[in-house]
Amino acid sequence: MTTHLKLVFLLPFLLIANSCHSANAKDEAGNNEDTGKGEVIALNKSDFLTKVYNYEKTPDQWVYEGDKPCIIDFYADWCGPCRQIAPILKELAKEYQDEIVIYKVNVDQEKNLAYTFGIQSIPATLFVPVQGKPQMSVGALPKDAFVKQIDKILLGK
Repeated sequence: MTTHLKLVFLLPFLLIANSCHSANAKDEAGNNEDTGKGEVIALNKSDFLTKVYNYEKTPDQWVYEGDKPCIIDFYADWCGPCRQIAPILKELAKEYQDEIVIYKVNVDQEKNLAYTFGIQSIPATLFVPVQGKPQMSVGALPKDAFVKQIDKILLGK
């Protein structure tokens, strides 16, 4: 196979690989650029430790790592009430995209996080203000209850 023919086959692969890399672009600090912007963001333990609370570093004191208040939805794919609130959280992520960040943690995949936060019933929602202690709510909340909690706990309205 000639060099030109190899290049013809290799070029589309390189373009696809580059576009995938761009989709996962990082900012200058090395963080993913998607910090909420209207989406619910899935967290694993590593992300949780850097974006929310590093309980391994400061186990005796709550120190929030984020710069915007957040909501953390502890859920499971098989949970009916969890599936019921998922579209509500997605709507809220868009409506409050400049004010808060909404995360989700799959308790089946992140058993350590669920255990650390004492999650025994789902859905469990953690409301985390920038200053102060987080507050947990258990059960499927309607949208208006989420809005009240966001305004009161997270935004101080």
